[in-house]
Amino acid sequence: METSVHMFLVNIWLAFLGIFLTLYVVLDGFDLGIGVLSLFVRQEERRGMMVASLSSVWDANETWLIVLGGALFGAFPVAYGVALHGLYLPLITMIFALVFRGVAFEFRAHGRGRRLWDLCFGFGSLVAALCQGLALGGLIMGLRVADNSFVGGPFDWFSAFSVLVAFGVVCGYALLGATWLIIKLEAEAQEHAVRFAWVFGALMLAAGAGVSVWTPIIHPMVARRWFGHGIATGFALPPAFAIVCALMLARALHLRKENSPFFWGVGIFVASLVGLSASFYPFIVPDSLAAPAVAADSLTLVFMMTGIGLLIPVMIAYNGYQYLVFRGKVRDTHYG
Repeated sequence: METSVHMFLVNIWLAFLGIFLTLYVVLDGFDLGIGVLSLFVRQEERRGMMVASLSSVWDANETWLIVLGGALFGAFPVAYGVALHGLYLPLITMIFALVFRGVAFEFRAHGRGRRLWDLCFGFGSLVAALCQGLALGGLIMGLRVADNSFVGGPFDWFSAFSVLVAFGVVCGYALLGATWLIIKLEAEAQEHAVRFAWVFGALMLAAGAGVSVWTPIIHPMVARRWFGHGIATGFALPPAFAIVCALMLARALHLRKENSPFFWGVGIFVASLVGLSASFYPFIVPDSLAAPAVAADSLTLVFMMTGIGLLIPVMIAYNGYQYLVFRGKVRDTHYG
């Protein structure tokens, strides 16, 4: 009985982590994507409009990264320690890049040399997105673990596979950024965002296809789940849904829809995250650390759930209200 209760709590916390990760990837993803796209824009006024589209939401978006890290530390401390140790270089570089882009964001508005701060903001966004992709790729590849401790080297996360994942993450974030700009901008600036969405959407799908083929080759367990007994199983549904979302995204861009491209892009990310989670369940670190074995005790999980249960609805309500208040088009660069 105690084991079943503990497993129930572990599954709840895995669901929480999935929700936090999805919220961070979607919200800060378009944020970082706009920073990446700003590197390809020459006109200062247009870059100012891109920055202004983020001015009221960018700092709140990153809150979910803190919640994700705190929840992982409290609910699965062993996995937190192994991941932090094995992925230390990309994660610490990501943190510095996020701080760097935050400084550049504020200095652009209040300091001199806007072109320089624009480059810093874009470069910081690019480095943060790359590091997230490299960390994810390294995690999917698997970390060398013995006795619940990381025993690999400082660069085990770096491989051709992790580079492909990082490329896909950057292009995916750029796609989300472009579709967000379609919502927020008008006229020529909006058309420019549509072109960005076509280009980075195609690149993201190409990278995603490569990762989808490569992952079951690396992990036979994933291949068995996806294609048990030689036929596609239910685990193939998330990739299929991602394909449907990609087709609907292309249709929405072709028809010059304003709102739906962003949500179809979000659908691709959600399908990818769900497929990835289902493929490796119940492992947090593939082939090394299973969630039930490295979770905190049941009392700790219940205690944390009480705090999370009070905090998360408030955060979601606040974020939702924030986006509601600042909805509408950007018609000036008051922050840029």
